[in-house]
Amino acid sequence: MSTLPPGATIGIIGGGQLGRMLAMAAARLGYRTIVLDPQGDCPAAQVANAQIVAAYDDAHGLARLGTASDVITYEFENVPVEAARSLAANHPVYPPPRALEVAQDRLTEKEFLNRAGISTAPFRAIDSGAQLAEALDLMGGSGVLKTRRLGYDGKGQKVFRDASGGQTDGVYEGMGAVPLILEGFVPFATEISVVAARGLDGKSRAFDPAENLHRGGILKSSTVPAKVAPQTVEAARTATLRILDALDYVGVIGVEFFVLGDGSVIANEIAPRVHNSGHWTEAACTVSQFEQHIRAICGLPLGDPKRHSDCVMENLIGDEVDQARALHAEPDLVLHLYGKSQARPGRKMGHFTRLTARA
Repeated sequence: MSTLPPGATIGIIGGGQLGRMLAMAAARLGYRTIVLDPQGDCPAAQVANAQIVAAYDDAHGLARLGTASDVITYEFENVPVEAARSLAANHPVYPPPRALEVAQDRLTEKEFLNRAGISTAPFRAIDSGAQLAEALDLMGGSGVLKTRRLGYDGKGQKVFRDASGGQTDGVYEGMGAVPLILEGFVPFATEISVVAARGLDGKSRAFDPAENLHRGGILKSSTVPAKVAPQTVEAARTATLRILDALDYVGVIGVEFFVLGDGSVIANEIAPRVHNSGHWTEAACTVSQFEQHIRAICGLPLGDPKRHSDCVMENLIGDEVDQARALHAEPDLVLHLYGKSQARPGRKMGHFTRLTARA
């Protein structure tokens, strides 16, 4: 695919805040956007050129998106793989559907990472109550049981600590008797993530790692620079770029890592899209993760990911969005609200980034 000229149309599957910020970045570069989402007036549709109101697996809606678009991308990893594959048969779709396939199943994801030479927490596939009891016994009675597919922001999970005896009775059935994975606990010192991009020419660029804090299973803040050793930064970047190459990836990816006490890293999760922990880039870098993604999928040269400031990005969750008026008065702060009409517990309503002089 050659470089898309200004005026070309980018199709975006998903109309949440990530789609919104992609559409805004695309507009700055002179591209038009059309969003497919089942919710009318979704956050992305408020800033895009057009919206197709349809389910993500609606054949007619997908066909309309393909006809209207010069390239197609997506803003979340639960896009039906078959929908992405059907579009990719006749249209350029980035990131590739293979990335969706890997990221949508936690077992497939862990196996992929290990094959790529990247360490993960110990894990076991769980397809019955008996397998759960056996796996917990092997892991010393502790671990996190997760649904293999779907689930995000801490949903679809159950934590075990020193479990024994009948503590697993009925748990498999209680989680829907669906394919599960048990992941062992890792004695990590901190969590970091790397947001990186790979272009159509195979060249990759990575932003600085962010140090992340979660609350209730939801990302609360990302701090850059992360308080980790230079060798940790290099190890995380190297692993991320290896993932991009292994997937023949095009676009932006987010990879979460646990940092162990000795400074080594193990991969926790792949997100084949722009990532919440990279929102700081819109305030602290000349080229944000959103612009970098648009550049990558449109065949433009990737931008320089260096940052001009240190920063802390913080999500506004639920009624924390009421802080917006006070935040407007703060100097050296970039606020982004997502245009969502109703604040609910656990719902990301916006974020802000506080900038400080680079140390």
